[in-house]
Amino acid sequence: MGNDRERNVALEHKVEPLQDRFGRVARKLRVSVTDRCNFRCDFCMPVKPVWLPKSEILTYEEIARIARILARMGVTKIRLSGGEPLMRRDLDILVAMLREIPEVRTIAMTTNGFYLAEMAERLKRAGLDSVTVSLHSLKPERYDEVVGRKGVFERVMEGLKVAQEVGLNPVKVNVVMLRGCNDDEISDFVELARKSNLTVRFIEYMPFDGRKFWRPELLVPGEEVVRTIESVHPLVPMPREQGSTARVYRFADGIGGEIGIITSMTSPFCGDCDRIRLTADGKIVPCMFSRDEYDVKSLLRSGATDEEIASFIRDAFYRKFAGVESLLREHKTIAYVRPMYQLGG
Repeated sequence: MGNDRERNVALEHKVEPLQDRFGRVARKLRVSVTDRCNFRCDFCMPVKPVWLPKSEILTYEEIARIARILARMGVTKIRLSGGEPLMRRDLDILVAMLREIPEVRTIAMTTNGFYLAEMAERLKRAGLDSVTVSLHSLKPERYDEVVGRKGVFERVMEGLKVAQEVGLNPVKVNVVMLRGCNDDEISDFVELARKSNLTVRFIEYMPFDGRKFWRPELLVPGEEVVRTIESVHPLVPMPREQGSTARVYRFADGIGGEIGIITSMTSPFCGDCDRIRLTADGKIVPCMFSRDEYDVKSLLRSGATDEEIASFIRDAFYRKFAGVESLLREHKTIAYVRPMYQLGG
């Protein structure tokens, strides 16, 4: 009964949905809880990353306050990311705080998996629903080379196993495809999906590596991945959820998990994008392909009311960039935008 009353009160005070100038409505919040990471994937970071001072990082209370404000404007799904989110101490405390927001239906996390085995149960108890693990090779030596650390592959695989055992659902794997690096492992990842009941998502390489110029020669188009898979295992497309970043397929023979294809570059999905991002240092980022960002932390720390913060966010989101599609139409290619570790994906 108490939860029902809280939900009714929240709905009574709910304001108009958060909408941009193109009519897109925000339903999902991506929160970077830290810019720090213990891996050094070169498609995510520059050679020498510069970390934010800890005093500039939002507190859990500040993150939860922004989440509550956004929830009243229609945001129902939250994903925590980084950097590496599990480098932030006691992340389960933040999860529990977010779980108390009546309008929030799902809380997910994207992680490199290094700390997942030891944290999965705590996170699940706190209210985490699902987890996505970035896993860019299934060959241990190659994996070490990609992430810039030695001897960590088995630890990450154990994290995936424990995540399933404690009941996080779904458990997904993200694979950034790179020409000449891991494009020979498509069939291996397909077998992982079939044998372990995981959702494996193949992601096109994007201009977020922190280098001056994007390297389009590294891109493996999603359609190529689909053709490669279907040459062995026929796929059946699933209905696309509005705002989804992935085209999802199941195997025609009904075995195993699912396959996701994220074509951010060759077939963008900007038209119904429903995401808004909050960086670790308190910047609202309406679109990851735009350099536009809006400092909400200064309002948080200067005594602004929830209404003032909501108005600020509404104005920032209204200006949301049309998307990567317009860049590709005008320029055919893209210079890098910002390092992914500063944004959180």
